[in-house]
Amino acid sequence: MSNLLNEKMPIYEQIRNWLADQIIDETLTEDDKIPSTNEIVTYFKVNHITVSKGVTELVDEGVLYKKRGVGMFVAEGAREKLLASRRQGFVENYLKPMLEEAKKLDLSESDIQKMIDKNGSESE
Repeated sequence: MSNLLNEKMPIYEQIRNWLADQIIDETLTEDDKIPSTNEIVTYFKVNHITVSKGVTELVDEGVLYKKRGVGMFVAEGAREKLLASRRQGFVENYLKPMLEEAKKLDLSESDIQKMIDKNGSESE
């Protein structure tokens, strides 16, 4: 397995996210051809079935579409679909747990905002 991948999540999800990230950051845009399954297999040194599963999820979500005999392409509106999904995931996976913990710690909105401001400026 490639050292580009980790053991924290299934490989097919990492490949799906790798492709999704390229669409979100506009490395791949609408109607661009994505790398072939063989190219992805070679790049990550993983099984064809694993790659196909990750790509198929994006097809099922309407992010990619297939041109028979030609390859897979980025669908119209793909970036917006991915951003909406990631934003909802952000709320569920990060924001809600953070707010629950803040409540336990008796932190006010003002306290949280100060922490965000302080830590946001440190990362710039």
